[in-house]
Amino acid sequence: MLIESLEPNHDTAFLIGKLLLKSELNLSEREIEQWLKEKKLEKSPAILFRGRQGRPVCVRCHNQDFFQFGQHPCAKCGSPSCYYCRHCLSLGKVQACQGLYRWIGDQPKLTKVVKSLAWEGELSVGQIRASEQIVSWLEQKKTGLVWAVCGAGKTEIIFRGLEKAFAKGWRVLLATPRTDVVKELEPRFQQAFPSIRMAALYGGSEHKDRCHMFILATTHQVLRYENAFDCIIVDEVDAFPFSFDKSLQFAVERARKQAAPIIYLSATPNQSLLRQSELQMVKIPKRFHGYPLPVPRLKWVGDWTKKIKKRKLPSPLIQWLTEHLTQPILLFVPTIAVVEQLSDALSLKGFSHGKVYADARDRHQTVNAFREGSISLLVTTTILERGVTISNVAVAVLGAENPVFDEAALVQISGRVGRDRKFPEGEICFFHFGRTLAMNRAIRQVKMMNREGTLLS
Repeated sequence: MLIESLEPNHDTAFLIGKLLLKSELNLSEREIEQWLKEKKLEKSPAILFRGRQGRPVCVRCHNQDFFQFGQHPCAKCGSPSCYYCRHCLSLGKVQACQGLYRWIGDQPKLTKVVKSLAWEGELSVGQIRASEQIVSWLEQKKTGLVWAVCGAGKTEIIFRGLEKAFAKGWRVLLATPRTDVVKELEPRFQQAFPSIRMAALYGGSEHKDRCHMFILATTHQVLRYENAFDCIIVDEVDAFPFSFDKSLQFAVERARKQAAPIIYLSATPNQSLLRQSELQMVKIPKRFHGYPLPVPRLKWVGDWTKKIKKRKLPSPLIQWLTEHLTQPILLFVPTIAVVEQLSDALSLKGFSHGKVYADARDRHQTVNAFREGSISLLVTTTILERGVTISNVAVAVLGAENPVFDEAALVQISGRVGRDRKFPEGEICFFHFGRTLAMNRAIRQVKMMNREGTLLS
């Protein structure tokens, strides 16, 4: 059932709830001047100067540290000392001589969509409890955290909450730090909510937000929004870069309307989040299929870095790979350099494989090939520690003692295993040159959740 609403003008829909550079407006100079005079569009400084020393602050990302003069006089204002913000440069250059624009004309009232959920699956006991809590938080406009083990089915537990939000005519944002997660979630939400206008936003995406009711976006894309959403869900709230970048946290707060509820989702929430006194929490310690989390196995491999630099493989790793060649294999390593060295060593040993890291041009195509089965062994950095589901996958970490593999990363990596109801068990092995506190804590957390999951039964 649809209720009549005021739809945004076709030419202004993309401006609603955003803070944009002039180059992003896609308007002529005449249109911009006209709308400024008619008080439909407002221009504000892009960089403010505060304090006695005139310290610059980027209005878009709230950066106060990463500024730079141009090497030459500014092409727009001619000043040799025109500041620009380096922190959010990937979204377009914010300069002291430029402005940011926001729409202040008529605001749209989105259509209320009743019974928008087409998903007919069943939830586990833990999922039902969390789903009902999310609905309650939205009704009361509360901030809440869902602490759910990897593979608990976090996506499905927010379906009922989203259905309630769309029935109220709310505009909803689901933000996550990783592009891969946005790409993974988009088709699932399109299938679950076929009647809802949605857009998936990430670097290089072709989608455009014309005041869509549901936005899936990386947290970097949220920097363009202001006072736009009636409800915000932040998935993988503990993940880099969101957990470390104050500007991204600032962006989420600015993007929500006054008193709009925020729901955080995480399998590995950090202590700073857990310590928030006003934060309500619900925990799902058991996976949706009822099986326990696979407990990581530790395997000492000696000084593996020396072997890899010589394009050789440690014997225990060769044996492990050979044992699991009949199934998909994810092999995590600490750095891009190790990816390249290991790739050469694998080729010399006759192991067909793919490789993935953040700067790889063919990264998304390689991951899709792995999903489809045309690649059976994938070497990766921590870029794939979250948001990737592969049926019957075996997972190993080479160099688990490296600091990049902290407790959260190791728990997330372990969570790639056994996610499919048809293959609920699996192998996760940490190959190391010295056991670390992070490994011990990761194993302890997995066992703790399994114990709590048993009690939940």
